[in-house]
Amino acid sequence: MGPIDQSEALHRRARAFIEASLRVDGTGSTGAGRAAGASPPQDQGERGALPETFDALALDLARHQAAHCAPVARLFEARGADVAAMDLAAQIPAVPCDVFRFARVAAHPPEADERVFRTSGTSLGAASRGEHPFRTTATYELAALAWGERLLWPDGVRLRAIVLAPPLHEAPDSSLGFMIDRFAARLSGPASWHVRGGELDAAGFARACAEARASGEPALVLGTSFAFVHLIEAKLPEGAALLPEGSRVMQTGGYKGRSREVPAEELRASIARALGVPLSHVVSEYGMTELSSQLYEGTLAAALAGAPRAAPGLYLAPPWTRVTAVDPETLAPLPAGAIGLARIVDLANVDSAVAIQTADRVRVTAEGVELLGRASGAPPRGCSIAMDQMLGGGP
Repeated sequence: MGPIDQSEALHRRARAFIEASLRVDGTGSTGAGRAAGASPPQDQGERGALPETFDALALDLARHQAAHCAPVARLFEARGADVAAMDLAAQIPAVPCDVFRFARVAAHPPEADERVFRTSGTSLGAASRGEHPFRTTATYELAALAWGERLLWPDGVRLRAIVLAPPLHEAPDSSLGFMIDRFAARLSGPASWHVRGGELDAAGFARACAEARASGEPALVLGTSFAFVHLIEAKLPEGAALLPEGSRVMQTGGYKGRSREVPAEELRASIARALGVPLSHVVSEYGMTELSSQLYEGTLAAALAGAPRAAPGLYLAPPWTRVTAVDPETLAPLPAGAIGLARIVDLANVDSAVAIQTADRVRVTAEGVELLGRASGAPPRGCSIAMDQMLGGGP
């Protein structure tokens, strides 16, 4: 079986795991965090319900990537990691996000790319944009839609999409744009985009809100934090952005070095006030170009389920990911509740790196993942060493 056939078989296994894990765990996560009231499924105890264990699939993905992706192979060799002898996903060396800026992290050749997602590059310049090549987006789409539905529209109501981001044809290499485009198609209601040519169309946004009010059809507003700041500062006429009951918001992304920054809770309250939605219905998303899966706050899902109020700022990981806080120096896992850097194992990352090491500071508990911002200054020592190893800089 050739590399492409191997990849296709692994994608089928990953999609089967994603679908089965959602049936096993109706509202929660085998990773760090779960929706209110849920009990996380156990790979061993629920083995009959899952096609295979998380660890078995993660290790097969790692073996495929080590065999066909030179930077991953170099990292494993430098770490003395014998992927054939591993039995736990926690043993897989994690690829630092910064490597995607300097090397092609893909187990397939460029001519097999279906799509390449790129980081924004706004903080370090366009020349330093990271790239994540995809041989197929089928698994990415399944993962994004499955967890988005669980945390953003678990009630299954018809929603119109009002988007504060560029349409996909303006930013074809944006993973966020791709995800939102698929969300809009799945929601099946009217959809409109209100950032074009790099400019916010506040008047068009207000018209879309007025149409939603006139029809009584709730909306899902999706956008970046910075776009919401601009919308709020646009000073629309009072009530112009109010939405019908049942509407909700997904906000994502930081400020990427922009001068205007608003504290998370202040922005959440401003969005809720401007759009007329409950605080619980303003949901933050955490994702990155180097991953194929996303995390969301569980506030909306808990509110719609009538469960105890979920705390804002705690993100729920889908069952096909595992989030661990690791020591910035050694990259060793830390106890629950300790602050460290987020290491994420993502079974939807079939053709790149199944284990990703971020520079995001987190606290991980049974309730979820608390994001504490990026590590300041130079890349943390553990990430820097791993990047050097992948780029052939020595042991």
